[in-house]
Formats: sequence, structure tokens, C-alpha cells
Amino acid sequence: MDKARNIALKTLYNIDKNKAFSNLSLNDELNKNRNILNEKDIGLISEIVYGVTTWKLTLDEIIKKYSKIKLNKMSVWIINILRMGIYQIIFLDKIPKSAAVNESVNLAKRYGHRASSNFVNAILRKIDKKDYDELFEIKDDIERISKTTSMQKWIIKKLLKQKSLEEVEKICKVSNEKAKNSIRINRLKTTKIKLEEDLKNKKINFEQALLENFLYINKIKNLENLEFFKQGLFTVQDEVASLPSLVLDPKEGETILDACSSPGGKTTYIAELMNNKGIIEAWDIHEHRTKLVEENAKRLGINCIKTKVKDATKLDENCLEKFDKILLDVPCLGLGVIKRKPDIKWNKKEEDLYQISKLQYEILQTCSKYLKKGGILVYSTCSILKEENEDILEKFLKNNKDFLLEKIELKNENYFKGYINNKGYLDIYQDEKTDGFFVGKIRKK
Repeated sequence: MDKARNIALKTLYNIDKNKAFSNLSLNDELNKNRNILNEKDIGLISEIVYGVTTWKLTLDEIIKKYSKIKLNKMSVWIINILRMGIYQIIFLDKIPKSAAVNESVNLAKRYGHRASSNFVNAILRKIDKKDYDELFEIKDDIERISKTTSMQKWIIKKLLKQKSLEEVEKICKVSNEKAKNSIRINRLKTTKIKLEEDLKNKKINFEQALLENFLYINKIKNLENLEFFKQGLFTVQDEVASLPSLVLDPKEGETILDACSSPGGKTTYIAELMNNKGIIEAWDIHEHRTKLVEENAKRLGINCIKTKVKDATKLDENCLEKFDKILLDVPCLGLGVIKRKPDIKWNKKEEDLYQISKLQYEILQTCSKYLKKGGILVYSTCSILKEENEDILEKFLKNNKDFLLEKIELKNENYFKGYINNKGYLDIYQDEKTDGFFVGKIRKK
């Protein structure tokens, strides 16, 4: 039996059965089996796991077309074997249908019984690419977008209140594309020219990213294993995730708060932008998460970050008007980064929106009291729903007359300037080049 597909199946089973995150479950299985896997195996396992997780709703729709047995009556093993087989037949052109069917049947024999393997064989032999194409003929717009892009209907309905039908369809479609691996060059330890030379010498394929201080690294899965990463010459960060730090525009000698800091990507970038000169307080509610910030700072050669285990919703009288600038990259539903975390589509529910927006407002209301007069506060999320973004800031400004909205201005980040809306927010919806993100900037009078 094919070992790569067996490991992919075990990973998918763990994701479904134990509600595990796909990236963590995948890394765990790969690490356990690294001694028996080659690069080709690892590539196929990753492709199948992320592909099935991304397209789960669509794959289940096709299963329902041919199966008399309801999905909730199937074992977790068998439903994932069917998803894997259909994903390979419809979305992976390089794999012959015969191989996808035969390997799926072999898995069904191992994880089911004779009837299971016959059932899997019968369904997969009927599958054809036209099964996917036919979904585009659905007349109802929301249902069509949901089934052709594998997106939950509640997300589509929310987005349709903000964007046109064509724009929403595009957002849902590009959410299924693979995101690029981007790295941020640590200018405290190296220069862009020097790091590019180092990468060329190691024959590591890279290209210029949208932002000047970033590069895309191609064909390498685990960037953290590179020696240059361990030396702190770069950190792995999505480009849009760096924008809040750039909008904050930290200066040498300032006292800055990052109240939701873990794992420290934005915190360490603030430190780099202020040349490691000043004071940054990095808070998180859990100690193990502040440790991640400390580890990142140490690797990057940064010593101006002081971590604290703190709840950002609880007022600390000792911090009133203490900080020149504050970054609030608040917890969110994360709908802007589905490319990187496809689990989000299935783990988040519409009712979660009320609780998360309530938490976001509490953090903003509390931490705004820590800002000095004339100071800047930047609020950001990796989500694309108004309820988590614009609505939070508008409500805050209505209730706090000593704060003003500032129009965001970007200096050299030309690609993202077009995403500054007429109110002055940086409102990015995912496209072929970028994830979705929101950044707002306010000033205390």
C-alpha cells in the first residue's frame, strides 16, 4: 500500500476526529515518518491534506451525488478515503484516475471491510471532472459560489453585504489558491544584498516580494529548518501581517505596547524598525505564548522587548497614558488568511462573530487608556468582515470623543496603497497576490 496516501489519510482522520489544526497534524505525521519519506512523498502528502481540507464542502457534495449512504452514517476513515480519491481525480491532473481509485480501494480494505472497499471502488469509478463543472450550472448564486469554491454560505452572505457578487465570488475563489512563503529580512543582522547572495550560494530559489524588505522563497516547505533562519537573518512572516507595524511607524526611543503580541512577528518588526532602540512591552494572556515572543526576539538579536503575561481586557491603572504608540492586533475569525489556514472555513461559525467582536471592542476600549495624549494607536485583524473591523473602530470613536481617525498613508508600499479606502482604512481583501487584512489608525487628541 502507498505509504504517502496512508499518512495523508491518518492526518485527515486526526483533523476530523480530534478537531486538530491541519498544519500541526501534518507536521506531526511528517516528523514521525521522516525516515521513510522522500521529498516526492512529502509533497504528495501535503498536497492531499491541504487539498482535501480546502475543498471539503465541494468533495462532500460530489460524494452525495453518487452515494445512497448519508455522510453522517459513514466512518471517518471511509469518508476521508473518498474525499482523497475525488480530490486526486478532479484536481490533480498528474495522477492517473486508475492510480487514485486503486490506492483508495487499498486504503478502504485496510481501514474498513470488504463492503467498504467495494463501496469506495463503485463511487470513485463514476467520478469525472464534469462532476465539478456541473456545479457551475447551479442557478442560486449563494449555493453556486458555496459549492464551486467550497465556502460556507454564512461567510458568502456576510461578504455580499460588503462587496458585489463578482467580487465575492473572486474572494472565495482565490481563498483556495496556495499562498506564497514570504520572509522578512532582519536588517539588524544582515542586508538584503547579503542575504540574497547567501541564498544564491545555497541554491535556494527566491524572488522579490511586494514589499521591499521581503522575499518569496520557493520550493521549500519548512523554512525554519534553514541555517539562515536559525541564525536570525530572517523571520517567516506574511507580507500583509507586517503592515500594522509599518503603519505604526515606530521611532527610536519610543515606548510602545503590543497588547496581543504572540508569536511576535509584528512585535519583532517594530523592534527592527526602531533599530532595537526604545522599549516595547509585549503582552499575551498565556505564558507559553509570551515565551514564543521571547524566543523570536532572542533569535533575531533583539533586546528591547519586555514580555508580560497580561489580559488586555483588564484595566491596569499603572499603565494609564504610559505609551507613545500602541498596536492592537486583536484576536479575530481569521477569514483573510484561509489560503494559509483552510481549517478556518470549517472551525468558525456565524455565532462566533458576536463573541469575537465583543472581545475586540473590550481590548480597544481598555488599551486606549494606556496611550499618551497625541499618541497613535493602530488596530488590525487578519479578517475581512466589517463587524470585526470598521464597525469596531466607528463604535469606539463615537463613544470616545478624545480620539480621531487618521487616514493611513503608506510610503513605499505601492501595491497596498490602492487598498486604502475613502475613510482612510487599509482594507485588504485577498487576491491572487495577497491575503486579506484590515488596519485602522487613530490618534489621541
